[in-house]
Amino acid sequence: MAIMSMDREQLADFLRRSRERVRPQDVGLPDGARRRTPGLRREEVARLAAMSADYYVRLEQARGPQPSPEMLAALAGALRLSADERDHLHLLAGRRPPAVPSSGDLVGPGLLHLLDQLPSTPVQVLGDLGDVLAQNAMAEALLGGVCTVSEHGRNVVWRWFADPAQRAAHPPEEHDRFSRLHVADLRAAVGRRSGDPAATRLVERLRAASEEFAALWELHEVAVRRTSRMRLTHPLIGPVELDCQVLYAPEGDQRVVLYTPPPGSDTAERLALLTSGQPALTV
Repeated sequence: MAIMSMDREQLADFLRRSRERVRPQDVGLPDGARRRTPGLRREEVARLAAMSADYYVRLEQARGPQPSPEMLAALAGALRLSADERDHLHLLAGRRPPAVPSSGDLVGPGLLHLLDQLPSTPVQVLGDLGDVLAQNAMAEALLGGVCTVSEHGRNVVWRWFADPAQRAAHPPEEHDRFSRLHVADLRAAVGRRSGDPAATRLVERLRAASEEFAALWELHEVAVRRTSRMRLTHPLIGPVELDCQVLYAPEGDQRVVLYTPPPGSDTAERLALLTSGQPALTV
């Protein structure tokens, strides 16, 4: 399915320059002394991609038809493109890039190291569907431990809509905004996964458990959550205000969420009380 217009000029330029970067020996072809240009010949790319030479020539001359996803995959393989280059090729052709393989629940050592290096900042690693995969001690002290026994018990979207206690710490006037943020972000993730059973199961359970979720889901709002501000009242340190900054791992289906004090607030002092053993500030 096309998701944008095809940029024939840029597609032609990218194909030509990618072809020139591939050495014949990289694809099992002899490196003849009579080659006039670097890289592969056009007919060689066409043969490696199992397409007609005329079709490929027209693509490089910016006068070809829109390639199918299958044709783009064949070209990516023939030109030895990286995953980033493959996605760029699809976008230039007006096609949706292939889905990124899921990282699953495994959090890489680099992200775990990051959590350990930020002891005074609450940090979580979330899956794209909202599962809490890891968090540091400060995040657990602020937001609580995560249940991993019940189905979707560690999922922040499920807990927001299916467990009323999760909303109790947030001001009632912000409930609607956070509900829409959760649903719009989940919509984006489900769209990227395109029929994934885990995503389908989560949405089905949420629609059955929450009329609010079901109504918001029908609005089909889509917005990847990147930054936001939230207020909550902690039983030990009282009300705090936090900026939520979302950083995405290269794989795309895991994100690091940092909860940082807004400039000029006393949030940092309140957070320090969580690990100091001191009594709460007067509110």
